[in-house]
Amino acid sequence: MNKFYEQVYSVVESIPYGKVISYGQIARMLGNPRAAREVGRAMRHCPEHLPWQRVVKIDGTVVGGNYAEVRKEKLREEGVVFLPDGRVDMEKCGV
Repeated sequence: MNKFYEQVYSVVESIPYGKVISYGQIARMLGNPRAAREVGRAMRHCPEHLPWQRVVKIDGTVVGGNYAEVRKEKLREEGVVFLPDGRVDMEKCGV
């Protein structure tokens, strides 16, 4: 497995229940602030046992194509707060 992907998954594994983090935040944590898209690519192959639903865009938008609604439902079950426009409230729920 790609070393960068392993690092991404290590960060994802540490995201607390009820909290979210952005792709860009993960990239910065790994010392590569311009690698948000690469984090996104890693997340497309994320092991199922990791809390993949907790990674969102910097503005709180939940993406994921056909899985966006599944992700939102999982986050709601964890108590993640959403804004009226459907984005995660990053002030309340960001790491």
